[in-house]
Amino acid sequence: MSPLLSPPLFAFGTCVLLHFLALELFPKIKLLDFPERYGLKRRRLPYPTGVIPILIFLPLYAWLQWDVQSFGLMTGIVLLGITSFIDDRSPLPWWIRVLVQIGVAFIIFATGSRIYTITNPLDALTSVPYFKLDSYVFLTPLGSLPLWSGIFTIFWLGLTMNALNWFDGIPGQVSILSTIGFLVIGFLSLSDRVGQPYLALLAFILAGLALGSFLFEIPPPKVLSGDSGAMFFGLMLGVLTIYAGGKVATVFLVLGVPLIDSLLVTLRRILQGKSPFKGSQTGEHLHHRLLEKDWTELQVIFLTVALGSIFGITALFLSTFQKLAAALILLFLMIGLLRYTKKT
Repeated sequence: MSPLLSPPLFAFGTCVLLHFLALELFPKIKLLDFPERYGLKRRRLPYPTGVIPILIFLPLYAWLQWDVQSFGLMTGIVLLGITSFIDDRSPLPWWIRVLVQIGVAFIIFATGSRIYTITNPLDALTSVPYFKLDSYVFLTPLGSLPLWSGIFTIFWLGLTMNALNWFDGIPGQVSILSTIGFLVIGFLSLSDRVGQPYLALLAFILAGLALGSFLFEIPPPKVLSGDSGAMFFGLMLGVLTIYAGGKVATVFLVLGVPLIDSLLVTLRRILQGKSPFKGSQTGEHLHHRLLEKDWTELQVIFLTVALGSIFGITALFLSTFQKLAAALILLFLMIGLLRYTKKT
């Protein structure tokens, strides 16, 4: 069997097996969700099963690679996983979550996972092919670190983590969108533009974990991943983007729906004088508004999958300028959907 298939299939199979075990074990050890918090009248579900893909990925990754960069990433995953698990069980103050996310992103950046340049989509007009992010450095106990690279890397990882987390209002939506994102990064990594088979292997492993999770979250769900799963998948999508040479535009198009939705909600909160860091309220995000329009959860998931797949796959064949045009088209589509769901 191809070395690109064996680890991903192992990850997928192990994820499915552990989810079956969680269906039996989690109720016995009282790891169940809290439907009463949201006024829901249903039985409690195993929660948060998002720890399962984390527990599978960490030993697999350590087996595949062990150096300073991988140690930094695994440290970040562990810190984020523990914090998210605690938050799933007993909600933490927003400022603690934000501080942990910044700390996790900084650890990953400081140990070598960082973006050095951003391709300029208006290169033809400005004659500037890319923007360098390593022009200025600052001294730390870990050595000299590029300032703007650090700011952008931390911002990007924070955005991907929170965008998926805020988009977790419908079970299965995050895991299936993550599956698409990891597959797109995997095939991008195999292309001549990136040419990184090892990165493709990591992406396909994560796609297997996300797909294995999705099978148990299809509405009506048997389990709930919680912030533990959403944060982990969001972090890894952001990290793999960095590993792929900063292909931010490509992943932005895959995650365009939750990213644009989150940015619009954040802007709306700021304009209304509300904190953009507090948890989302019912009716704020696109999936809430579509449900209020009598869409079913499966229909919302299908819309998310369709847009993520169409824009993600086409991004594999577009130039940087064309990706910018595609992002603008997606933005207008999102604005149109928000107008469609606007309360009268």
